[in-house]
Amino acid sequence: MAFNLFKKKNLSVRQAGKKKQLQDLNGAPLFSGDKVDCLRYEMGESILLEVENGFEYESIKTGQKVSYAKMIDAATSFQKVRKLD
Repeated sequence: MAFNLFKKKNLSVRQAGKKKQLQDLNGAPLFSGDKVDCLRYEMGESILLEVENGFEYESIKTGQKVSYAKMIDAATSFQKVRKLD
């Protein structure tokens, strides 16, 4: 008897090719080319860039690059950045 304790998760969102919209801490949508204030890794003002593997932030001051995945806030799933005007 199989109890199906370990079921496969529904991956329909990923399979459909939909991407989740990146949002800053206040919920504002982020797009490639946006200027942001990064709240992690002491990056300061940075630019959001779309690269071949997704998105990354590049510090204007130091040139340091960090993947968007490292900026995810676990509590809200928003990015640990604030969009600058």
